Amino acid sequence: MSWHFLGEASGQFLLSLWHVVPWLAGAGLVFPVLSWLSPCNKGKPWWEKRGLGTDLAYWIFVPVFSRYLRIWVTVVATMLLFGITDGDAIARFYDHGHGALAQLPLWQQGVIYLVATDFLLYWSHRVFHEGFLWKYHAVHHASKDVEWISASRFHPVNLALGTCAVDIAALLSGISPEVFIVLGPFTTIASLFVHANLNWTLGPLKYVVVSPVFHRWHHASAVQGKNFASTFSLWDWMFGTFHMPEGALPGDYGIDDERMPEGLMPQLIYPLIQGERA
Repeated sequence: MSWHFLGEASGQFLLSLWHVVPWLAGAGLVFPVLSWLSPCNKGKPWWEKRGLGTDLAYWIFVPVFSRYLRIWVTVVATMLLFGITDGDAIARFYDHGHGALAQLPLWQQGVIYLVATDFLLYWSHRVFHEGFLWKYHAVHHASKDVEWISASRFHPVNLALGTCAVDIAALLSGISPEVFIVLGPFTTIASLFVHANLNWTLGPLKYVVVSPVFHRWHHASAVQGKNFASTFSLWDWMFGTFHMPEGALPGDYGIDDERMPEGLMPQLIYPLIQGERA
């Protein structure tokens, strides 16, 4: 049993590398050129950023953790909610979605998924900036050099109650897995884009779509409680958390906790030994 588990874990690790490395390679080539042409903050290139090794470790850890968590929780929830206990039957149940949502064209399902999950993630993000949950989200904000490669730095608790939770809810509600296949690359690119060191505001679209400057204001150490949206900045405009001062660009980033360690494992453990945010 242990050898089987180790073999499966190794397979998932290699699969994650297969999916992650092309994105890292592509982004590593494209964003240096773009940030050289239109930098938000002039300074070192991304490969000289502080905490680079930590960021790379998260790029391997997060896909494996998220994949297993989504599968396990979805299977258990399917058994409890729908009474399906056979593994093959569960796979067939989700093959093309189920229920009323699965009857819609894929493009309509995609729109529903994008809007509904982004709305939920907006509020989840706001909650993670308060009380005891902040110590888990602080891992994402700990990077003092915000770059495209910072996009995957999330604590497992943050992932479990954020992106994983909304994806599991979408599957349970009937959204076809084919939607995830199509939109998965989009969400990855969008996350890389908004964390990139670019001075792009997107002009009038800034009130609708998240831009690099918009999201970098969220990471700015001098700004609190602003710009929570992941894809659609419209939510921040609607709920009073929009922050894009005209003619200004964010500067310093990071958190005020100097004890936050670097490294994947130290950062996974650190929030577990912290008290609640003051």
